[in-house]
Amino acid sequence: MHRLLLVEDNEDLGAILLQYLETSGFEVIWRRNGEEGMAAYREFHVDCCILDIMMPVKDGFTLAAEIHQFNPMAVFLFLTARKEKEDRIRGLKLHADDYITKPFDAEELVLRIRNLLRRTVPGKDPGITVMGNFAFDFNNLLLSEGAIRHKLTLQEAKLIRYLFEHRNTLVRREELLENIWGKNDYFLGRSMDVFITRIRKYFKTDHRIRIESTRGIGITFILED
Repeated sequence: MHRLLLVEDNEDLGAILLQYLETSGFEVIWRRNGEEGMAAYREFHVDCCILDIMMPVKDGFTLAAEIHQFNPMAVFLFLTARKEKEDRIRGLKLHADDYITKPFDAEELVLRIRNLLRRTVPGKDPGITVMGNFAFDFNNLLLSEGAIRHKLTLQEAKLIRYLFEHRNTLVRREELLENIWGKNDYFLGRSMDVFITRIRKYFKTDHRIRIESTRGIGITFILED
């Protein structure tokens, strides 16, 4: 499920869009102004931002510039009630991927979002797995939470992948050592404990993910819905 950040100050329109987008299969985070929107973008892994231009506190153009500075790969489109050429040009200069002019049909918005995600978000890549707020890219050894990226070692990536594939199940230490390191060895076991500590720190910002150790027995990668 793709996660969207909707930043729209109009309560009626925001509520309608929230309901329609969720019905269309998206997870939606709705914020009412640009300041709240930026805080949410920093907190959550977001696939696409939908930004109203005319908002209190911080307008959509300012928010888009801040998001792009925070994450140059961010995907976003503008909701605008204005048709002026200057606004469209300004949006493109801010690296907007698309825009839609109010009033618009909600179905058209959904189609535009899906087209954007198809072109720009690597969610179809089998090498990328979503884990809570994180995107795990095994092929490129990256673990990302929004704009925060952790460059992994190959062993860290192998360990995360194996634990995730066996999530919510106690995996015995000897099984991990044999599958990740190639043999069950005491000294490799001490090394594995160091790796477990590292990856536990990576995931500590998402309360839905826990990596629990059962002393002398094994490790459980817990991912709550």
